[in-house]
Amino acid sequence: MSAISIFFTALFYIALFVFLIGMARKIYQYWITPAPLKIPTAPTPLTQTGVVMRMAREVVLFESLFKANKWTWLFGWLFHVGLLLVLIRHVRYFWPGDLPEIFLLIQPFKYAAFAMVIGLIGLVGRRIFVERIRYISAPSDYLMLILLLVIGISGVVMTFTSNHTDVIMVKEFASGLITFSWADLPTEVHFLVHLFLVFVLMAIFPISKLLHVPGIFFSPTRNQVDDARKKRHISPWALKQEQEHAVKLDEALGKDE
Repeated sequence: MSAISIFFTALFYIALFVFLIGMARKIYQYWITPAPLKIPTAPTPLTQTGVVMRMAREVVLFESLFKANKWTWLFGWLFHVGLLLVLIRHVRYFWPGDLPEIFLLIQPFKYAAFAMVIGLIGLVGRRIFVERIRYISAPSDYLMLILLLVIGISGVVMTFTSNHTDVIMVKEFASGLITFSWADLPTEVHFLVHLFLVFVLMAIFPISKLLHVPGIFFSPTRNQVDDARKKRHISPWALKQEQEHAVKLDEALGKDE
């Protein structure tokens, strides 16, 4: 293997390790964080089935964002759907050996890269030209969008221009990362930039605002049933504290007697 292939192989495993450990840590934090109150936002579901349906609409259709701002919803939805389809298509590179015929059906997914890039351009423009959004935007917000945009544009360049890279080498390299049969990767600059930024994105994902991906499932405004009038809602730590106070009160009353 060449030195550059060794570097990118090591970088992949480092980025993957940081991503998995970071995501596991954040999800654990979300899991153990108590929700002291019932705070679902209206319209509130009255059953667990209603919560599931609400979460499905939120994840698939971005329902609350659609109600809030149609332009932001359009660009956000284009980006997320485009990214999902592009990621599905990229599975073929990591698949060891010959590809099943079903992968022929996802070949048109390459055009989703345009939706991804258009969505990102719209989201960048929103932060630049909408004054109230520009006011609350931090440098990290712009950097994250630019990082995603460069990844998307470099992918479009490799797919739809004459600057193609060796797909066979890419598959051997990517599938080798999974099977530990390491191989050399192409050395075109645009491909290396694309790959490097993808690994950077993996590493910083657990400390970025992209954590809304798992975070939405732990949001008490979305995942709670509005049954506060039927059932008392109390967190385990609050119940324990209440029981301890009750015991101390009984002990104090016993001493007084």
